[in-house]
Amino acid sequence: MAQARLHKGSDVDLDGSQGVERRRNSSSTDTPADILTRLPAVVVLERIPVPTVAMARDGNILFANTAFAEMVGYPQDRLAGAEFPQIFNADPAALTALSGVDALANMVVELEHCEGWTVRARMSKSALMRHDDPVVLVTFENLTERLWIDES
Repeated sequence: MAQARLHKGSDVDLDGSQGVERRRNSSSTDTPADILTRLPAVVVLERIPVPTVAMARDGNILFANTAFAEMVGYPQDRLAGAEFPQIFNADPAALTALSGVDALANMVVELEHCEGWTVRARMSKSALMRHDDPVVLVTFENLTERLWIDES
């Protein structure tokens, strides 16, 4: 089965697996803006040290960067294709993926760590501005340790 790419020319597949990132030859006349415009979006998201997830509006995880995978303890390639309720401790009947993401924006959410414990994180609202975008892009601030210390 052929693997779809999130961005043409990207070396990261929709399933989260990564190929070899190839650096493009740049000329001495390239400006930083020129270089930035040639970077595929998934490469940029992977390089961000903040836990980041791209989800379809139906709640299917399309991409999770390494920082998110480390936060929830899953291998990065297992997160791609996971569904909203598999990672988020939320009642899927109470929140559809679309209303759930919008309703949970800027709130502390509970995520299921692969070892069974709860990770508490503040989830951003979608970084994508258009409400008709088929993809939601959110980041997380891990609050687990801070909340644990505050409770003791």
